[in-house]
Amino acid sequence: MRTSARRGLVAGILSVALLAGCGTADPAGTPGTGSGGTTPVRLQLQWFVQAQFAGFIAAADQGFYAEQGLDVQILEGGVDIVPQTVLAQGQADFAVAWVPKALASREQGAAITQIAQIFQRSGTYQVSFADKGIRSPADLRGKKVGNWGFGNEFELFAAMTKAGLDPGRDVTLVQQQFDMQALLRGDIDAAQAMSYNEYAQLLEAKDPATGQLYRPEAFTVLDWNTVGTAMLQDAVWANGERLANDEAYQETATKFLAGTLKGWIYCRDNVSHCRDLVVKRGSKLGASHQLWQANEVNKLVWPSPDGIGTIDEAAWNATVDLALTTRNQDGQTVLTKRPEAAAAYTNEHVRAALDQLRGAGLDVTGAGYQPTTVTLNEGGA
Repeated sequence: MRTSARRGLVAGILSVALLAGCGTADPAGTPGTGSGGTTPVRLQLQWFVQAQFAGFIAAADQGFYAEQGLDVQILEGGVDIVPQTVLAQGQADFAVAWVPKALASREQGAAITQIAQIFQRSGTYQVSFADKGIRSPADLRGKKVGNWGFGNEFELFAAMTKAGLDPGRDVTLVQQQFDMQALLRGDIDAAQAMSYNEYAQLLEAKDPATGQLYRPEAFTVLDWNTVGTAMLQDAVWANGERLANDEAYQETATKFLAGTLKGWIYCRDNVSHCRDLVVKRGSKLGASHQLWQANEVNKLVWPSPDGIGTIDEAAWNATVDLALTTRNQDGQTVLTKRPEAAAAYTNEHVRAALDQLRGAGLDVTGAGYQPTTVTLNEGGA
């Protein structure tokens, strides 16, 4: 989900882009036809294997990609791997990336096009202990505020801007590690967390005052969906040039999305099994943590009123508007100009994939979706 943390918004993205060439993706060229008539496809994830990507993993494991004639290799992400850059360099055929970060890379020359929006809602929180009194973004004034950097902080900065705070003057920004230890130790007043990952780490930790696991009421959560500064996150990106000119690639894109969306539908209806698939694939996180993550990710995906994967124009424009107006502590904005929507995203392939899935009798909207209840164990075991 993330890269390492630094101060600049666009500067951070560009720095990682330079590192991405040494990532783990297979540098092979354009996929052709593999053995048995299958088409090899490389998918670059944006972070290490975890239930954030359960739908892709299920599509591979349950044979949904194979049904489409595809042999999909899932490339694990990492600290110095920027998925949209790997894609633009031809080291992957498709990639998972957050929309504002990918658009920033696109503005810098990455020829990529968004072809599906998996998460319909943002999963980013800013979390503090309840006794800190941080109940709105305005309450961050004068506080030590942790963030990961490299584009994961855009919603936080947008919320501070909306509250009239200058990130470079009114708060003390602290580079946060990829855990919640700084918050638990009291080194920072508010920490960045994903609803499906770091927030659970807090609830898996023991409260030294009681000897029991922390309860949700011990914390205050700022949810950017509620605050009004949420940006679109996990999306599927394709090579823009190939998507415009390569008919075989266009067909592969539709097939890839059909398999992918079927995988996410499967994980909606089989949460525990998808957790098991993720653990089996080598996730370093524990079983209860992964079940929490699979359940929380489903909340970000479902319901999808227009059909899973559809890119909502209003939500996309809202993300762009925030990216154009939100400034970091150095005065930089995520984007300097509005991307041309016709080239930056398309619903053509996801709509074709949805038609196929509807024809097979699958529920592609999840209108009746209800999350399950997950009990976390200490340390996420």
